[in-house]
Amino acid sequence: MTQTQTHTDEPRLGADGTDERQLGADSADEPRLGADSADELSLGTDYEALAERFRPLFARIAEGALLREQDRALPREEIALLAEAGFGAVRVPRKYGGAGASLPQLIELLAELAAADSNIPQALRGHFAYVEDRLNQHATADQSAWFARFVSGEIAGNAWTEIGDVLVGEVNTKVRGTGDGLVVDGTKYYSTGSIFADWLDVYAEREEDGVPVIAIVKADQPGVTILDDWDGFGQKTTGSGTAVLEGARVEAENVTVFADRFRYQTAFYQLVHLATLAGIVTAAAREVAGEAHARTRVFSHGSAPRWRDDPLVQQTVGVATAQGFAARAIAVRAAESSQDAYLARFAVAAGSADPEAEQRANQRAELDSAQGQIVLVDLSLRATSDVLNALSASAASDAKKLDRFWRNARTVSSHNPVVFKQRIVGDWAVNGTPVPYEWAIGAQKPA
Repeated sequence: MTQTQTHTDEPRLGADGTDERQLGADSADEPRLGADSADELSLGTDYEALAERFRPLFARIAEGALLREQDRALPREEIALLAEAGFGAVRVPRKYGGAGASLPQLIELLAELAAADSNIPQALRGHFAYVEDRLNQHATADQSAWFARFVSGEIAGNAWTEIGDVLVGEVNTKVRGTGDGLVVDGTKYYSTGSIFADWLDVYAEREEDGVPVIAIVKADQPGVTILDDWDGFGQKTTGSGTAVLEGARVEAENVTVFADRFRYQTAFYQLVHLATLAGIVTAAAREVAGEAHARTRVFSHGSAPRWRDDPLVQQTVGVATAQGFAARAIAVRAAESSQDAYLARFAVAAGSADPEAEQRANQRAELDSAQGQIVLVDLSLRATSDVLNALSASAASDAKKLDRFWRNARTVSSHNPVVFKQRIVGDWAVNGTPVPYEWAIGAQKPA
């Protein structure tokens, strides 16, 4: 799939018969970018040429995926190689040394990487989210310094979530002033990718006035400790453990108000999960196909003298293979409206669109990512289980760890509970209720 940014004149009708494009950047809302500004954006590139840059590295990553799973070995070398190869900068505009990939192209590329090792796209999820934020901030303030860091191979990690008694909408991590400058204190869990990162993208509160902020903290300093204590039964090597910040220094220019964060970020985070699920299904079908081809034992009541020729085995693997194709197509399609939201940010900054157009684009981005999630959660869990019917009891071998595909899919699917998304999409379809694209998690506040 080489064309990932499409606009059509055909209506997309919602439940009430109205054109769904009105939720997003329709033809009237598309940014009118001049020739002097287009090179500041990431509008897309030749996907096959981009993917071919990384496919040899993906193949190398795939070769070691089973051993890393068996040993629970973190993919430090693999992520370092990706960073060195420029993978972390594919969304950076070409003008600044990146590949200029569109968001759908990034998601398709992450799906290919997930088929090699699904842990790695999730480990880089926080990095690409911070890249996306810098891309959006470039609409109003020059971000070339950060673009240069990404191009040089620097990686950002995630440090947002707190567990324990923190209340919904509140945060215990604080940014405070000292005689020597600003520091950050707090403990984060689910700090996915931070153990591999040069920078931590930290959600905190400014102590002096209680304003929620983002603090970008250098990882390699005495005040930062990253623990590999993630104990999930799947996605075991994403580095999703604890980050402890104790007087961690942060430069004033690297503390920004959270309200300025890019608005489609929840959709973006979910899109990376969709790409990961698509890659998991593809990898499960591919690995089982290889096992089925190599199997020599048959059943007396089977349908062919050789296992690989049994039409029921072929059918089972064929369905899983097609499910992988569909999963990737859904993930890429769901990303198109987030690309529209990115462009809408620039259109508003340039005065060629109004803020309501950007809000509609963000709503559309959230809706599309939610619809993709609803379908892919069920699809991926069924596919990674049902495909094992092509191997009989040999599929249960712990040495082969074919169960990792289901465990990984189940773990990814547990993020951002799909049951809530199902209700939200249903409420939109039935009642036209706007889709929320910001939410918080924590202990319930007292009544």
